[in-house]
Amino acid sequence: MKRPHAARIRTPAITTPDTQRTVSFLGEAYHLRVTGHDTGGEFAVVETRVGRGHGSPMHVHRVASETFVVLDGELLLVVDGEEHRAGPGCAAVLPAARPHGFVVTSDSARYLTLHHGPGFADFVIEAGDAAGPAPDPALLSEIAARHEIDIVGPPPAP
Repeated sequence: MKRPHAARIRTPAITTPDTQRTVSFLGEAYHLRVTGHDTGGEFAVVETRVGRGHGSPMHVHRVASETFVVLDGELLLVVDGEEHRAGPGCAAVLPAARPHGFVVTSDSARYLTLHHGPGFADFVIEAGDAAGPAPDPALLSEIAARHEIDIVGPPPAP
């Protein structure tokens, strides 16, 4: 019989818009609804509202999986070289160590990303502070690597 995972979350955490942090990342507002600090390093939840063409470079999370939940609009997700359209209500679970990226193909989109571990939220905070809205790709790659993320290619085309 498999033993249940022993969660590291020991104390309840209730976050509100007044206590949550919003970070400017790649020229857009990323709302850190839950961070690793709130969950004992277990996970983070980020809400993003962006326009057509916003996306991520192709990248790999070395140790953390990532889940997208599309609330409004449409994303084109590229995972392991395969394209997937993701509209409202779609959830995409992306395992660690799989190359992926996305681009918004609708006029606008709103989605949540759930990150297993605090790495992505910490990356967004550091990159948002250091890199500005149009970061130098080498600097972005350097910051990402510190958070166990490897940038492996340009963003997908819309």
